[in-house]
Amino acid sequence: MKVKTAEFVISNTRVDMCPKPLLPEYAFIGRSNVGKSSLINSLCNNKKLAKTSSTPGKTQLINHFIINDEWYLVDLPGYGFTKTPVAMKEKWMNFTRNYLRHRENLMCVFVLLDSRHNLLKADDEFMEWLGENGIPFVMVFTKMDKLDPRDVEGNIKAYQEKMSEKWSFLPQHFLTSSEKKTGNEELLAFIEETSKGFTPVNE
Repeated sequence: MKVKTAEFVISNTRVDMCPKPLLPEYAFIGRSNVGKSSLINSLCNNKKLAKTSSTPGKTQLINHFIINDEWYLVDLPGYGFTKTPVAMKEKWMNFTRNYLRHRENLMCVFVLLDSRHNLLKADDEFMEWLGENGIPFVMVFTKMDKLDPRDVEGNIKAYQEKMSEKWSFLPQHFLTSSEKKTGNEELLAFIEETSKGFTPVNE
Protein backbone atom coordinates (compact mmCIF):
# COMPACT_ATOMS: atom_id res chain seq x y z
CA MET A 1 0.00 0.00 0.00
CA LYS A 2 1.13 3.54 -0.76
CA VAL A 3 -0.25 6.51 1.16
CA LYS A 4 -1.48 8.93 -1.48
CA THR A 5 -3.70 11.13 0.68
CA ALA A 6 -3.85 11.74 4.43
CA GLU A 7 -6.30 14.29 5.75
CA PHE A 8 -7.40 15.40 9.20
CA VAL A 9 -11.08 14.69 9.91
CA ILE A 10 -12.01 15.48 13.52
CA SER A 11 -10.80 15.68 17.12
CA ASN A 12 -12.99 14.87 20.10
CA THR A 13 -13.28 12.98 23.39
CA ARG A 14 -16.46 11.00 22.71
CA VAL A 15 -16.98 7.77 20.79
CA ASP A 16 -20.41 8.89 19.59
CA MET A 17 -18.81 11.89 17.91
CA CYS A 18 -16.28 9.86 15.94
CA PRO A 19 -16.83 9.40 12.18
CA LYS A 20 -19.45 6.84 11.20
CA PRO A 21 -17.90 3.34 11.45
CA LEU A 22 -17.99 2.68 7.72
CA LEU A 23 -14.23 2.20 7.24
CA PRO A 24 -11.60 0.12 9.07
CA GLU A 25 -9.77 2.00 11.82
CA TYR A 26 -6.28 1.69 13.36
CA ALA A 27 -5.26 3.47 16.56
CA PHE A 28 -1.75 4.54 17.55
CA ILE A 29 -0.84 4.93 21.21
CA GLY A 30 2.21 4.77 23.46
CA ARG A 31 4.01 6.31 26.40
CA SER A 32 4.68 10.01 26.21
CA ASN A 33 7.73 10.85 24.09
CA VAL A 34 7.84 7.45 22.39
CA GLY A 35 7.87 9.07 18.94
CA LYS A 36 4.22 8.49 18.04
CA SER A 37 3.62 11.67 16.05
CA SER A 38 6.91 11.28 14.20
CA LEU A 39 6.00 7.72 13.19
CA ILE A 40 2.54 8.76 12.01
CA ASN A 41 4.01 11.57 9.91
CA SER A 42 6.66 9.25 8.47
CA LEU A 43 4.06 6.61 7.66
CA CYS A 44 1.87 9.14 5.88
CA ASN A 45 4.68 11.09 4.16
CA ASN A 46 3.49 14.29 5.80
CA LYS A 47 5.73 16.00 8.35
CA LYS A 48 2.90 18.26 9.53
CA LEU A 49 0.04 15.74 9.82
CA ALA A 50 0.40 14.95 13.55
CA LYS A 51 1.77 17.53 15.97
CA THR A 52 5.30 16.78 17.13
CA SER A 53 7.01 18.36 20.10
CA SER A 54 9.98 17.86 22.40
CA THR A 55 7.50 18.30 25.26
CA PRO A 56 5.49 15.11 25.96
CA GLY A 57 1.72 15.15 26.24
CA LYS A 58 0.80 17.32 23.26
CA THR A 59 -1.83 14.89 21.97
CA GLN A 60 -4.86 15.50 24.18
CA LEU A 61 -7.77 14.31 22.03
CA ILE A 62 -8.91 11.42 19.86
CA ASN A 63 -7.64 12.57 16.44
CA HIS A 64 -9.02 10.99 13.28
CA PHE A 65 -7.22 11.10 9.92
CA ILE A 66 -8.57 9.49 6.76
CA ILE A 67 -5.97 7.72 4.63
CA ASN A 68 -6.49 7.19 0.88
CA ASP A 69 -10.24 7.58 1.56
CA GLU A 70 -10.03 3.91 2.61
CA TRP A 71 -9.23 3.73 6.34
CA TYR A 72 -8.88 5.83 9.47
CA LEU A 73 -5.69 6.40 11.39
CA VAL A 74 -6.37 7.49 14.97
CA ASP A 75 -3.81 9.37 17.05
CA LEU A 76 -4.55 8.82 20.75
CA PRO A 77 -3.17 10.63 23.83
CA GLY A 78 -0.06 9.08 25.33
CA TYR A 79 0.13 7.45 28.74
CA GLY A 80 2.85 7.32 31.37
CA PHE A 81 4.97 10.22 32.55
CA THR A 82 4.23 13.77 31.47
CA LYS A 83 4.33 17.04 33.36
CA THR A 84 0.55 17.12 33.14
CA PRO A 85 -1.61 17.24 36.30
CA VAL A 86 -2.83 13.82 37.43
CA ALA A 87 -6.50 14.77 37.02
CA MET A 88 -5.92 15.71 33.38
CA LYS A 89 -4.02 12.50 32.63
CA GLU A 90 -6.84 10.46 34.20
CA LYS A 91 -9.36 12.31 32.03
CA TRP A 92 -7.34 11.46 28.90
CA MET A 93 -7.05 7.81 29.84
CA ASN A 94 -10.75 7.50 30.71
CA PHE A 95 -11.99 8.70 27.32
CA THR A 96 -9.21 6.81 25.54
CA ARG A 97 -10.16 3.53 27.18
CA ASN A 98 -13.82 4.19 26.49
CA TYR A 99 -12.96 4.67 22.81
CA LEU A 100 -10.87 1.48 22.71
CA ARG A 101 -13.61 -0.60 24.35
CA HIS A 102 -16.52 0.66 22.28
CA ARG A 103 -15.27 1.70 18.83
CA GLU A 104 -16.96 -0.86 16.60
CA ASN A 105 -14.74 -0.53 13.53
CA LEU A 106 -11.41 -0.57 15.39
CA MET A 107 -9.36 -3.30 13.74
CA CYS A 108 -6.12 -3.07 15.71
CA VAL A 109 -4.20 -0.93 18.18
CA PHE A 110 -0.57 -0.14 17.44
CA VAL A 111 1.18 0.06 20.82
CA LEU A 112 4.39 2.03 20.36
CA LEU A 113 7.38 0.99 22.46
CA ASP A 114 10.80 2.63 22.70
CA SER A 115 13.31 0.06 21.45
CA ARG A 116 16.01 1.60 23.68
CA HIS A 117 14.34 0.36 26.85
CA ASN A 118 13.31 -2.93 28.39
CA LEU A 119 9.64 -3.55 29.20
CA LEU A 120 8.41 -0.68 31.37
CA LYS A 121 5.59 -0.87 33.90
CA ALA A 122 3.30 1.56 32.06
CA ASP A 123 3.62 -0.40 28.80
CA ASP A 124 3.19 -3.74 30.55
CA GLU A 125 0.03 -2.62 32.34
CA PHE A 126 -1.51 -1.06 29.25
CA MET A 127 -0.95 -4.10 27.04
CA GLU A 128 -2.31 -6.33 29.81
CA TRP A 129 -5.43 -4.15 29.93
CA LEU A 130 -5.86 -4.52 26.16
CA GLY A 131 -5.56 -8.29 26.49
CA GLU A 132 -8.06 -8.45 29.35
CA ASN A 133 -10.56 -6.48 27.28
CA GLY A 134 -10.07 -8.54 24.13
CA ILE A 135 -8.78 -5.60 22.10
CA PRO A 136 -6.43 -6.73 19.29
CA PHE A 137 -3.03 -5.04 19.24
CA VAL A 138 0.49 -5.32 17.88
CA MET A 139 3.75 -3.98 19.31
CA VAL A 140 5.61 -1.33 17.32
CA PHE A 141 9.17 -0.69 18.44
CA THR A 142 10.30 2.86 17.65
CA LYS A 143 13.65 4.65 17.35
CA MET A 144 15.57 1.52 16.37
CA ASP A 145 18.06 3.70 14.48
CA LYS A 146 19.25 5.03 17.86
CA LEU A 147 20.75 1.66 18.82
CA ASP A 148 23.13 -0.92 17.45
CA PRO A 149 21.06 -3.68 15.79
CA ARG A 150 22.39 -6.21 18.31
CA ASP A 151 21.14 -4.07 21.18
CA VAL A 152 17.70 -3.76 19.57
CA GLU A 153 17.57 -7.53 19.15
CA GLY A 154 18.58 -8.00 22.79
CA ASN A 155 15.93 -5.61 24.07
CA ILE A 156 13.17 -7.26 22.03
CA LYS A 157 14.24 -10.67 23.27
CA ALA A 158 14.05 -9.34 26.83
CA TYR A 159 10.54 -8.04 26.08
CA GLN A 160 9.42 -11.41 24.80
CA GLU A 161 10.88 -13.28 27.76
CA LYS A 162 9.21 -10.95 30.25
CA MET A 163 5.84 -11.03 28.49
CA SER A 164 5.98 -14.82 28.18
CA GLU A 165 5.56 -14.95 31.95
CA LYS A 166 1.97 -13.71 31.53
CA TRP A 167 1.03 -14.29 27.89
CA SER A 168 0.33 -17.64 26.25
CA PHE A 169 0.73 -16.10 22.79
CA LEU A 170 2.84 -13.02 22.13
CA PRO A 171 1.50 -10.22 19.91
CA GLN A 172 3.06 -9.61 16.52
CA HIS A 173 5.77 -6.95 16.55
CA PHE A 174 7.32 -4.49 14.09
CA LEU A 175 10.62 -2.60 14.11
CA THR A 176 10.50 1.03 13.00
CA SER A 177 12.53 4.20 12.57
CA SER A 178 10.72 7.41 11.67
CA GLU A 179 13.89 9.05 10.39
CA LYS A 180 14.82 6.19 8.08
CA LYS A 181 11.23 5.09 7.38
CA THR A 182 12.19 1.59 8.48
CA GLY A 183 9.14 -0.60 8.98
CA ASN A 184 6.69 1.66 7.14
CA GLU A 185 6.10 -0.82 4.32
CA GLU A 186 5.52 -3.64 6.80
CA LEU A 187 3.02 -1.62 8.84
CA LEU A 188 1.09 -0.52 5.76
CA ALA A 189 1.07 -4.08 4.40
CA PHE A 190 -0.32 -5.29 7.74
CA ILE A 191 -3.07 -2.65 7.61
CA GLU A 192 -3.93 -3.54 4.02
CA GLU A 193 -4.16 -7.25 4.80
CA THR A 194 -6.11 -6.78 8.04
CA SER A 195 -8.61 -4.47 6.34
CA LYS A 196 -9.63 -7.27 3.99
CA GLY A 197 -11.56 -8.76 6.91
CA PHE A 198 -13.48 -5.56 7.66
CA THR A 199 -17.26 -5.47 7.45
CA PRO A 200 -18.94 -2.04 7.66
CA VAL A 201 -20.96 -1.58 10.82
CA ASN A 202 -24.69 -1.32 10.16
CA GLU A 203 -26.21 1.96 11.22
